[in-house]
Amino acid sequence: MSPSVTLCIGEEYLQVNRRARDIEPEPSKELLNTLQSRMPGQISPEFLRGQLEVGTRPCATVADARSELIRIRRTVAELAATHDLAPIAASTHPFSAWQPPRASQNDRYNLLSREPGAPGRRLMICGMHVHVGIDDDELRIDLMNQARWFLPHLLALTTSSPFWRGIDTGSRSWRLAVWRELPRSGLPEEFNNFGEYQSEINQLIRAGAIEDASRVWWDLRPSARFPTLEMRITDVCTRIDDAVTAAALYLCLVRMLHRLKLCNLSWRRYRSMMIEENRWLAQRHGFDHGLIDFARGENVPFSNLLDELIDLVRDDAEEIGCLEEILNAREIVRRGTSAHRQTKTFYDALTGGAEEREAFERVVDQLIDETTLGVLCTIHCAVATPNTDS
Repeated sequence: MSPSVTLCIGEEYLQVNRRARDIEPEPSKELLNTLQSRMPGQISPEFLRGQLEVGTRPCATVADARSELIRIRRTVAELAATHDLAPIAASTHPFSAWQPPRASQNDRYNLLSREPGAPGRRLMICGMHVHVGIDDDELRIDLMNQARWFLPHLLALTTSSPFWRGIDTGSRSWRLAVWRELPRSGLPEEFNNFGEYQSEINQLIRAGAIEDASRVWWDLRPSARFPTLEMRITDVCTRIDDAVTAAALYLCLVRMLHRLKLCNLSWRRYRSMMIEENRWLAQRHGFDHGLIDFARGENVPFSNLLDELIDLVRDDAEEIGCLEEILNAREIVRRGTSAHRQTKTFYDALTGGAEEREAFERVVDQLIDETTLGVLCTIHCAVATPNTDS
């Protein structure tokens, strides 16, 4: 009676020139063609040409999802290195301007570029999307309504976008500020049932506002293409271990909520304004300043909230074999997210006498290394043997 453990993880990467450390505005078409032939159906250009979107196959276990991510990142890094490029798994580039990259030659992306105007053309941002297989339409809506509460917690564990166009934004996840300029983004609406959700979508389609449900870009949504509940709030994680932890935690939260439902119980539903407050805290501070526990009526240290989450999902994590990945969330809080490490590297470099550009380049070098941490021995090996899987 437990929900499916089918799991898919999608990530978006920025392609950077290894010498300039800037985003490559015109990556080689040969590179994309080779990647697509090596991983059919799993890789595609994103909205802007300096981006790549990848996705795992449907995975039966969290361990399988980890193996898939390792294989994907290894393949992308190996082949990119032959073109003097490297992928970075970060939701924003530390210093690149957004004007130069051009949109991909794709009807859907061309429409996205035109419809919202300038905000659509500055989408040089990357995220991580996690799909959990749920075959029942009504169950997807019910679990979406309940899981909204946990979205800020997941965001806080994944922040990787503190810089934007050479500026320290003061936010751990500036990506969300950029993304929020688009329509139909942010927290999902609540619906009484799937029919009500479908009716609202159909009304937007009839009015010509959207082509289909895929144009609704909520932080959490029923996928328009697959029988899944798709979580989209998270920044892309620079380290694979962190990505797997966030995906495993989301999966276990969905399973926990389903267990409650089977016992005629449900998670307390909170108004959007309450969840939005925690969403803002996570976007601005990550987990540094805690989140609000509205049942207690006070701000609570994130480490305390995380311990409560782990207790909530421990049975599910043990049942599907991902307790180690769940417990790694404590390690993330101890050492910080990618956003913490990026800002530390930048300011340490400035303190050591580096010029601002050099300090940013050190951040990019760090992102290149961490994106393939545990995946490649060295980039030089990949260059020497570009067509060999290690």
